[in-house]
Amino acid sequence: MKSRSDKLRRLVAVQRHMERMAEIELASTAQARQELVEKQENAMQAISSMEPIHAGLKNQYALQYERHVSRDAQLEKIQEVQEKQVLREKAKGDRLNDHFLLAREGEDREREEEGLLDLLEIRLASPASSKLDET
Repeated sequence: MKSRSDKLRRLVAVQRHMERMAEIELASTAQARQELVEKQENAMQAISSMEPIHAGLKNQYALQYERHVSRDAQLEKIQEVQEKQVLREKAKGDRLNDHFLLAREGEDREREEEGLLDLLEIRLASPASSKLDET
């Protein structure tokens, strides 16, 4: 039968994995936002460009820029939610780890007490010392 600390140790490992997954999602969103910023900068450069090829497409670039700004706002909200999720997962993992440590400490203490009781039983069950018999 698995002890409570073994079960909690496994839960801590699973929770830490969940935390890493949340961090990866957050990193992915941050990377997508960075790429979007680069696209926004490119669109702004094209809008402000004096080259004739860009002059006729300024409206298209402006629409593209607006889409990028809108998408960035969406990603910002998603990123905020993911940051909160990472914090929640970390807190859960920390709480589980604390419970694991307490359970392991209790089990260790219980084993020590059982060992002491066994020693006492052996000591009390053994016959009296031969010195006591001689007196």
